[in-house]
Amino acid sequence: MDSKLRVLIADDHPIFREGLVKTLERHDSVVSVGQAATGMDALEKIRTLTPDVGVLDVEMPGMNGIDVARAVYKEALLTSLVFLTMYKEPAYFNAALDLGVRGYLLKDSVVEDLVKCLHAVMEGQYYISPSISHLLVERKKKKSAFHATTPALSLLTPAERTVLKLLADNLTSREIAEKLFVTPRTVENHRLHMSQKLDIKGHNKLLEFALQHRSEL
Repeated sequence: MDSKLRVLIADDHPIFREGLVKTLERHDSVVSVGQAATGMDALEKIRTLTPDVGVLDVEMPGMNGIDVARAVYKEALLTSLVFLTMYKEPAYFNAALDLGVRGYLLKDSVVEDLVKCLHAVMEGQYYISPSISHLLVERKKKKSAFHATTPALSLLTPAERTVLKLLADNLTSREIAEKLFVTPRTVENHRLHMSQKLDIKGHNKLLEFALQHRSEL
């Protein structure tokens, strides 16, 4: 690798945070470019320092890791994200992956997994702590089952699929239009056609569908 991976560490426990920095210091391929103790501080440093990877605790004061990831995604910032957590619940895991988080590490194994995770993420791969890898398998099975029982999804065009996924992020038609560089009317037309293909009737029912099945789209 020609240059070191630039990493931001965000966790509200200073001793744990310093431990992660020392872990990085033992490897020539990565370097810590900053630390944050709150979600808001993490977001500001991601904006200003533009690290390659932000390593975020899920639970932080003020903005939590999910909130930070949502802001990073909405602002189209280029920093890849890795979550640290003590939780093994599928809800946290799915929320993270829905937001584009590519690494999900349990704190009790982070020292062993962190650097491997960082390199995998920068290569465009996912890295999940081995002890919870079953959550990724379950997520894929659930998605496959949903598509099998909702064959009308195959009728959607690539543009409609993109709009549906952005609806699942709870974006308005205007916000979607800005992201896709199209007019709001174009987005509304896509929404109309999707509702017809999926046989969804009623105001905001397509939005409800997208939000409910966000992890399976």
